Amino acid sequence: MGRPALVGLRPVHALEGIRVLDLGTFIAGPFCATVLGEFGADVIKVERPGTGDSLRRFGTDTECGDTLVWLSESRNKRSVTLDLGTPQGIGLLKELIAAADVVVENFRPGVMERWGLGWTAIQELNPRAVLLRVSAYGQSGPMRDLPGFARVAHAFSGLAYLAGEPDGPPVTPGSTALADYTTGLYGVIGVLMALRTRDATGRGQCVELALYETMFRLLDELAPAYQTFGFVRERMGTDTVNVVPHSHYRTEDGHWIAIACSSDDMFARLARAMGRPELADQERFGPKGARLAARDEVNALVAAWVGSLSRRDVLDRCGAAEVPAGPLNSIADIFDDPQYAHRGNIALHDSRIGPLAVPGVLPSLSETPGEIRWLGPELGADTEEVLREVLDRTPEEIAGLRAAGII
Repeated sequence: MGRPALVGLRPVHALEGIRVLDLGTFIAGPFCATVLGEFGADVIKVERPGTGDSLRRFGTDTECGDTLVWLSESRNKRSVTLDLGTPQGIGLLKELIAAADVVVENFRPGVMERWGLGWTAIQELNPRAVLLRVSAYGQSGPMRDLPGFARVAHAFSGLAYLAGEPDGPPVTPGSTALADYTTGLYGVIGVLMALRTRDATGRGQCVELALYETMFRLLDELAPAYQTFGFVRERMGTDTVNVVPHSHYRTEDGHWIAIACSSDDMFARLARAMGRPELADQERFGPKGARLAARDEVNALVAAWVGSLSRRDVLDRCGAAEVPAGPLNSIADIFDDPQYAHRGNIALHDSRIGPLAVPGVLPSLSETPGEIRWLGPELGADTEEVLREVLDRTPEEIAGLRAAGII
């Protein structure tokens, strides 16, 4: 593949010509590299010989030996194996860093330093490099050395405390690695800002994130409400703290829908759709404060109305009245949904196990759109190509490295 070339004065993809060295494991750091790769960056994934990234075994196993998670989330990457427990492996890694624009790592703090590749060392090797560092608790603070995964980040950030029914245990939102993916996206933001600054100054910088921080950043007014009023938000099930009705309701035919009324005007429109416009009167539930004070009663009225109709009827009536509402989709529903199909949210792409459906590329760019070029590669599939094209190694030198177990 080699380093992408610009076509005329305009790149084919937004990040054409940017080389990313992905040293991370599992999801958080590597997801940043995945998104960058979707928009044209040349992503070189460095893995251990023989075993590779642990993500290859995380998720549902497939016949090719790698999981569905690996095939989907390691798209557009070139796999290179290096034994970083050897001086020769570290030497090759240093050469790759010197040739990179972005380096991504999500080891526990201190690992890169033990390899002699902390931020200061990377700056000396490549002053233009941008380094993304992701860890459970960050590179500083009393908890910096502790391990952690997304589930722990959900807990420590305050998110999991809020998830679940009021009288039930805290749950994991969506049973997904939300903190990993969110941190990866914040990593993309940081890397792009650092590259923009490098365009002006010629120097790279270190972008640093903790898994829990990105979850905490998404918790709206949680911090100011506590600081100002001492208010500790508790679990509310499907409800939302500051508005009502804003919940999930079951239809007569056994489906669930979400209705979101975030303002007095929206509630008035819902009341009309229900055939009960008087509910939005000032002396009833028209003002937000009145609805919040009567949360259970308002929810019961809406639930009774929804429960008397089919899902299609409720959605049609809400749509006609411009009330925000939508179905609670399972993945089976999503595969049949025309909106998903129209937007290309599910991409069918060839893989080592045949055609595979994976999430599409986001966001949409009108001039330099991203794309999926291939799904997760076989371990070490691109080692020789990268050593030859990026580090100018001869076939004989590559054969020697392989014989010595360095690659």
